[in-house]
Amino acid sequence: MADQSETAAGERLEEDENGHGHCSDCENEEKHSYNRGVGDESGVKKKKKQKRKKEKAVDKLETSEAQVSTLPAEKIQEIQKAIELFSVGQGPAKTMEEASKRSYQFWDTQPVPKLGEVVSSHGPIEPDKDNIRQEPYTLPPGFTWDALDLGDRAVLKELYTLLNENYVEDDDNMFRFDYSPEFLLWALRPPGWLPQWHCGVRVITSKKLVGFISAIPATMQIYDLTKKMVEINFLCVHKKLRAKRVAPVLIREITRRVHMEGIFQAVYTAGVVLPKPVGTCRYWHRSLNPRKLIEVKFSHLSRNMTMQRTMKLYRLPEAPKTAGLRPMELRHIPAVHKLLGQYLSQFHLAPVMNEEEVQHWLFPRENIIDTFVVETPDGEVTDFLSFYTLPSTIMNHPMHRSLKAAYSFYNVHSKTPLVELMNDALILARSKGFDVFNALDLMENKTFLDKLKFGIGDGNLQYYLYNWKCPSMGPEKVGLVLQ
Repeated sequence: MADQSETAAGERLEEDENGHGHCSDCENEEKHSYNRGVGDESGVKKKKKQKRKKEKAVDKLETSEAQVSTLPAEKIQEIQKAIELFSVGQGPAKTMEEASKRSYQFWDTQPVPKLGEVVSSHGPIEPDKDNIRQEPYTLPPGFTWDALDLGDRAVLKELYTLLNENYVEDDDNMFRFDYSPEFLLWALRPPGWLPQWHCGVRVITSKKLVGFISAIPATMQIYDLTKKMVEINFLCVHKKLRAKRVAPVLIREITRRVHMEGIFQAVYTAGVVLPKPVGTCRYWHRSLNPRKLIEVKFSHLSRNMTMQRTMKLYRLPEAPKTAGLRPMELRHIPAVHKLLGQYLSQFHLAPVMNEEEVQHWLFPRENIIDTFVVETPDGEVTDFLSFYTLPSTIMNHPMHRSLKAAYSFYNVHSKTPLVELMNDALILARSKGFDVFNALDLMENKTFLDKLKFGIGDGNLQYYLYNWKCPSMGPEKVGLVLQ
């Protein structure tokens, strides 16, 4: 069961010592083409052998360079262009067109629809398994499994550090998600969470945490059916270990552990195209602090625009306009639960939450989740808005270290127009010191994105279902937001 997060096993398959085919890339590498480093802890003989191989490779390289130097300049340019084209062609597929030219050996072994397949039916691709493998999958030598106890602050800090230093970056390696320890507890310990689904990999000798993948329980409405499944997230492998094929084993192991609990479907997202997206959404960004966003190169001055005019363009009122708008309180939970359930029922892919889950995901937590309700004078809750906090580390900037981003979560309107409700969300986020407000074009979000001066992002977010077949859907029919 493969993530955001994360989720995306690679396209090249290799055999491990047990004969199980594994891909060599993890989700984050698929999304952002990280540099790969080789971490080797084997013996002296192996090192000598590698040294001899290196020397031979250098000899070959020098010989080929000598041969190339005798070629005409035009021929050399042709070869260089061919190499560049070949290199570009090997990156992860960001579009369906690119994906159609790839081979997906790993995903061809998994219960997911093929890329070119037209799906009209609904249901599981393979039946539930009766015989589940009891033993964990074998890791490469030198590594061991560990179910992380996130209630231990030291262990939580280890996970935070692993993700902070090795998780999702943008394509230009300028920004990296900075999930706080408190955010991770919120995201990974909803009602029904299991410790064995916080699946870590450690180095045996040093006990260092070098890999992680998670699953959390969720009930999903898929068209007219409701199914118990898991959300897969936070697949991450230390940058120096990506040549050791740890990520594919993580994917197989979390699948096995989920199967052990009698669950055989999953939902996950990725920034790349794999077999086969059930939906494709696009991120949009609304500047709240345009000067800072331009300084850190998150965004750029438009043509014929000055900084002063840009700041004026994105200026917001000091206070929200909607009467009765206030932070959500515990007494609002039943009403919010009812509103959310009714609203999400119109979408083809959406979570089905009970009151306990609504309290977990939507009740305000400082620097994690903000929810505001619209309450009439007689106590009726008619609308609500919510956004979660996910800052990014800004790498290699002399002045700014962090980008504070708000992400649109679930927003339900019945009496207040959605555009007005979301304008208030922007005002609230700006007053809380956020630099940018991000939203996907799912649910009804397209109705306010242009009107509220959001700019379209440069990447898609693909939604996937594991071991479930159903027709694909437009972003306006997706009603699920993953962290």
